[in-house]
Amino acid sequence: MRRRPLLIVFAKAPLPGAVKTRLARGIGTVAAWRFYRRTLAQLLQRVARDTRWDTVVALTPDRYAQKNLRIFKGLPHTPQGFGDLGRRMAEAFLRAGARPAVLVGGDIPDLTRRHIAEAFQALGRADAVFGPAEDGGFWLVGLRCPGRDARRLFRRVRWSGPYALADTLGNLGPPRRAELIETLRDVDTEDDYKATHARADCG
Repeated sequence: MRRRPLLIVFAKAPLPGAVKTRLARGIGTVAAWRFYRRTLAQLLQRVARDTRWDTVVALTPDRYAQKNLRIFKGLPHTPQGFGDLGRRMAEAFLRAGARPAVLVGGDIPDLTRRHIAEAFQALGRADAVFGPAEDGGFWLVGLRCPGRDARRLFRRVRWSGPYALADTLGNLGPPRRAELIETLRDVDTEDDYKATHARADCG
C-alpha cells in the first residue's frame, strides 16, 4: 500500500519567553507567547487531522518531544535535533523517507488545508514547492524526493532575512524544478502582528 504524503509542522514548545522573541520585543513576552500558542493550536486544528496526509510535529527543545503536551492532542511529535535551522529542517525531511513531504512553521495565521493540498499537488509536477513569505523568506517548503534533495537544499542559507528563499532556490538548482504557491505573511515583528490583526478586524 502506498503511504500518504507527510506534513511536518515545525514548532517550538509554547513556553513564555522562549517563542517569538523578536515579536516579544514589540508587544511583550506574554502577548507574544499567547499569540504563538493560539496560532499553533488553531493551525493544528485546521490541518492536522486531514486524511489526505499524515502529520507529525517536529518540536524544539528536544526534551519536550517526550512529553504529552495537551496542545498536540495526541499527534505524533519528534525532536528537531541539533544544529542550525537548515540542518534541523533537512533532518526532518530525511525522516520522511521516500514519500513526498511538506514542512510548515507553526506561526502562520493564514495557513489553511487548501494551501497544504496545493503544495502536495505541486509536488506531482515539480521536485520542490515553496510558499513565499512577504519578507523574502518562505513559510512552506516541500520536496517530492526528500532523501535525494534535503541535504543540499538548506546549506549556506541566509536565514531571517530577505535572501532566504533565493538562497534555497539556488541550492536546488537545475535540473530540479520548483513551483511557488501563494505568498503569505509570517508574524515576526510588531508590524506583522498589527497587519494580521487589522485583516482579522476587517473580516
